[in-house]
Amino acid sequence: MTETTAAMAADPGYALFTQKVKQLTGIDLSRYKSNQMERRLGTMMRRVGVDGYATYARLIERDATALKELKEFITINVSEFFRNPEKFDELKGSILPQLLQQSPRLNIWSAGCSNGAEPYTVAMILDELTPGVQHRILATDLDEEVLKAARAGVYQERDLKSVSDGVRRRYFTLSGEAWQVKPAILSRVEFRQHNLLRDPFESGFDLIICRNVVIYFTEETKDELYRRFHQSLRSGGLLFVGGTESILRARDLGFTPVAPFFYQKA
Repeated sequence: MTETTAAMAADPGYALFTQKVKQLTGIDLSRYKSNQMERRLGTMMRRVGVDGYATYARLIERDATALKELKEFITINVSEFFRNPEKFDELKGSILPQLLQQSPRLNIWSAGCSNGAEPYTVAMILDELTPGVQHRILATDLDEEVLKAARAGVYQERDLKSVSDGVRRRYFTLSGEAWQVKPAILSRVEFRQHNLLRDPFESGFDLIICRNVVIYFTEETKDELYRRFHQSLRSGGLLFVGGTESILRARDLGFTPVAPFFYQKA
């Protein structure tokens, strides 16, 4: 019995709730780790004042605001520029130069891009490495609201805590207490809504970045996603994952580890 099946057996209302969430949002909660999801949903139910999954299902069906808040809560939109700076130093110092030797114009996908800080970070690094070259950076997320914010490119100080003064001067404009990404960088990222668990994947990517996304999924779902990422990479392309997301079965899934959290399509 899987974790999700056990959760449904323990509370029949959970099955109704997961069906309702999938119907209303396209999010399949059965693909998430049930223990983590139940804890998170318990917090959310206390916040909105409902006493069970069946009641919560009825609430999100009739209340658009409650549905929006739940979707935002599930998708966990947390990001910042140069998150884990040492990994972006490695990306700039060795990974991207290696890929640029194979292709002067890179095709990059930031999967689960949240507020856009990650793909904009990559655009800034590429601008330094290859001035004037127009690479393709596709950035996708499930949450259309967070994509709207990403396209606007306006960030708070907390989002830039790992950004050097030089990068701030070169790529941001301070407006009041907010930082605006300059148009030259905004124009380099293509944002699109996309559901990793449902929608087709493009192919031919040199680099796929998917960090701090799959940690919430079941092991079966993780393996399925890694296989699909593998298919979406060109031969020799690289997958860059988060700092808590080492791929334990990398070779079985067709990847060769080349550095911590970087995996090459074998």
